[in-house]
Amino acid sequence: MRAIGCRMNLPAVLNGLLVSVVAALLWKYVRLIEHTSQLEEELQLTRQSQEFSQVRIDYHGALLALQEHGTRMVCTGKMHTDRICRFDYLCYCTEAEEFVFFHSNASVMLPNLGPRRFQPALLDLSSVEDHNTQYFNFLELPAAALKFMPKPVFVPDVTLILNRFNPDNLMHIFHDDLLPIYYTMQQYSDLDDEARLVFMEGWGEGAHFDLYRLLSSKQPLLKEQLKTFGKLMCFTKSYVGLSKMTTWYQYGFVQPQGPKANILISGNEIRQFASFLTERLNITREEGDDYIVVFKRTTNRLILNEPELLLALAQEFQMRTVTVSLEEQSFESIIQIISGATMLVSMHGAQMITSMFLPRGAAVVELFPYAINPEQYTPYKTLASLPGMDLQYAAWRNTMEENTVTYPNRPWDQGGIVHLEKEEQERILASKDVPRHLCCRNPEWLFRIYQDTTVDIASFLDLLRENLKKPNPKKAKVASTVHPGRVREPKCQTSVQASNEAKLSVSWQIPWNLKYLKVKEVKYEVWIQEQGENTYMPYILPHQNYTFSENIKPFTTYLVWVRCIFNKNLLGPFADVLICKT
Repeated sequence: MRAIGCRMNLPAVLNGLLVSVVAALLWKYVRLIEHTSQLEEELQLTRQSQEFSQVRIDYHGALLALQEHGTRMVCTGKMHTDRICRFDYLCYCTEAEEFVFFHSNASVMLPNLGPRRFQPALLDLSSVEDHNTQYFNFLELPAAALKFMPKPVFVPDVTLILNRFNPDNLMHIFHDDLLPIYYTMQQYSDLDDEARLVFMEGWGEGAHFDLYRLLSSKQPLLKEQLKTFGKLMCFTKSYVGLSKMTTWYQYGFVQPQGPKANILISGNEIRQFASFLTERLNITREEGDDYIVVFKRTTNRLILNEPELLLALAQEFQMRTVTVSLEEQSFESIIQIISGATMLVSMHGAQMITSMFLPRGAAVVELFPYAINPEQYTPYKTLASLPGMDLQYAAWRNTMEENTVTYPNRPWDQGGIVHLEKEEQERILASKDVPRHLCCRNPEWLFRIYQDTTVDIASFLDLLRENLKKPNPKKAKVASTVHPGRVREPKCQTSVQASNEAKLSVSWQIPWNLKYLKVKEVKYEVWIQEQGENTYMPYILPHQNYTFSENIKPFTTYLVWVRCIFNKNLLGPFADVLICKT
């Protein structure tokens, strides 16, 4: 009976085995399909990642690194206004328009500011300091959340992520974008010619996008373009933010516009940048006759007697005069002309930033419409006056109301005032000087700056004669910007002459670097302060020793500081303070 029972179960056993084998084969097939699908997806994502760059990327390795190590951030700078951060695997969600920091046990976040990161931001995305439209921050998620998110597309290039401030205005392009980008890239060795620029402000390309292309061999990416590559973008290595060391002007968001209080750039660095651009633009300066360039505007802020002005300049300086126009010529051809000019004459406007391409010894002449005070609007005067730019500067202002044409009926952003109350219109029309104001929509400023002007030739030429030496770029020499070192071996000696009379003698040796320099003028500054007092007596001296008797009291302790000065304005550091007792 048992044998019969075994025979009866054998088909069931074989059937069970067959089902198990088939199930195993089906399971392996499904796993194979899933694996193949995953490989195809990763291959597609790899292709998408490599659409950015020729750099090959191991997609699976990059994804594993993001999942296991998360995002890593290390920043320089103490405040959001001077901070630049380097990230590994910083991600950007194109749907939410938010950057994402993925946390894992291996993540790094330095500085770890906690809630202070939102007071007001981690950093400024542009070089314009502390502007609330330029703040950068990120959202935080655990790396485990990646399982529930769209598969990331990796950007394999080293990237610099920033905001352009106003890519439709040439002054802003150079001052706020190009110069800061160039010198930020100089700070970090991996931000080289192969780095990728990513612009997150949301603007279109703008009229001068080709200038941004000169900074890297890779095509810059706009915020809108990121959406076409995927829902989650991850930058394998990126720098976020811009150096502000190269900017020299503030636009009046908090206080009326003017030069920055602490300018950190000189003309030497600006000229190096200008040389870099001219090289990238294949521009070479051609030697030839001296000539004067007059910038021509074609839509507003016109010079109404331009032919007369050109003739007067030619006769006064015995030079050829030429005009250039941003509306009618390529930027390259304009820079080619300006880079060999002896003088640049222009109405106030963004086109004057091209004065950075003038040769040393050239002159910049800025024209201002009626009721506009040149002392209140000085970005180009400040540029020309930077040590190492070696440019002359003069500003002419129209003081004759009959020589101006106003346009009160234009739109407000082109100087129109008809939208204002009648009383305010009458006040603006009667005003002879635009008062200092904040940026950016002051109607009186806009009304006056968009006037057309007939230049009074007599007062214009008088100004040039009074303020300019004859421009001669061919003979111009590079002005030294080398500062003296500390004076060496400072000493003091004292003597008491009587109960109310004493002498204090101070001597020192020249700075060590002076013996290697040719300096026109060397002087020494000495400060003497009675101990316990808040004021000091300053002296400028031509020699290395001096005896003071005036205001020196017997039986008194004096603190003495000494430093060297080259050519009136190049100051050295003070030597260690001397403590001198009479």
